[in-house]
Amino acid sequence: MSSSSHLLDVYPYLPFRPESAEGVYLMAGNRRIIDFYGGHAVAGLGYGHPDIVRTIETQARRLFFQSNAVALEVREEAARRLVNFAPQGLELVFFVNSGAEANENALRLACRVTGRSRILAIEHGFHGRTAAAAAVTWSAVGKWYGFPRTPFDVDFIPRNDSAAVAAMVDASVAAVILEPVQGQAGAFDLDAGFLREIAAACQRHGALLIADEIQTGMGRCGAPFAIELAGVRPDMLTVAKSLGAGFPCSALMMTRELAASLKHGDLGTTFGGGPLASALMSTVIEVIERDRLIDNVQVLSREIIEAMPLGPVEAVQGKGFLLGLRCRRPARQLLEELLRRDILVGTSADPAVMRLLPPLTLERGHVHALLNALADIGPG
Repeated sequence: MSSSSHLLDVYPYLPFRPESAEGVYLMAGNRRIIDFYGGHAVAGLGYGHPDIVRTIETQARRLFFQSNAVALEVREEAARRLVNFAPQGLELVFFVNSGAEANENALRLACRVTGRSRILAIEHGFHGRTAAAAAVTWSAVGKWYGFPRTPFDVDFIPRNDSAAVAAMVDASVAAVILEPVQGQAGAFDLDAGFLREIAAACQRHGALLIADEIQTGMGRCGAPFAIELAGVRPDMLTVAKSLGAGFPCSALMMTRELAASLKHGDLGTTFGGGPLASALMSTVIEVIERDRLIDNVQVLSREIIEAMPLGPVEAVQGKGFLLGLRCRRPARQLLEELLRRDILVGTSADPAVMRLLPPLTLERGHVHALLNALADIGPG
């Protein structure tokens, strides 16, 4: 970083500066870079989508901001659309601003409603960088957590370990929080049977199941929400990232039974559910459904998966447009080689895995460009 910058030097920047973006392309000078990373899965509809731009302009002119001290029709409409889009039974919504904030509220509610102080998460999972969300993030404590203690007791269930589920989920557990596909871990998809075993164990012992769909939701995994692919209905679900197509927003969803004990003042936010965010959330859902983007994810994801192994990629994991390409060489090296070919991918906590999190608007030609580039790089 330049010594003249006033930004904290906490991010390792990629070697280009986007100046503009359109569709699935980032423009940097005379380069058009196909974005297979989507800004950490945020750009679900790509860049400059006409419906998103129109919504921003229209709503900003009508009502840019008002707090939750007043009822808003645009907020009610966003909640209605999200409930209809989500798994059946999650009928109430609390809007906030980020994935970590949604998880923070879910974890706090779990402890409060159950009266318990132990949370289980899954090894290698990532849930955010705030106090409670980071406490259930694998390896955060001891590396970068920073707080002197966690707000509750935390234990981690090994991935896809049925015996551990039976041994660890008991009457002391307030909740189990999990990502159906672990994004930061390299798009590692948890086994559907494992997810069902956790749900059944939670039900037996009165623990709550929290599905963290911050990265996996909004159609990214080939269904509205990835937990549906396992036939599991959680007690709470959190969603963010592509929910607002790039505008900061998130939601905590829950069952009516869980919300029955809540009263005025139990939850609060200044910016959550603001009119601009609400209008954008409604538009995102409308575009996904109208343009059959989940079908697009299913078809193009299948093409990528069926093309593997290819070039430096020896295996593929994940679902939909949250894929991890396991490589014979360090993923960081391959990111740089693909970027020289004007294709942007991501890395992960697994140094051998590249991540693909492209916009849902990706087209077959973009997929072929990626596959051709991987073939050109070769296996060496």
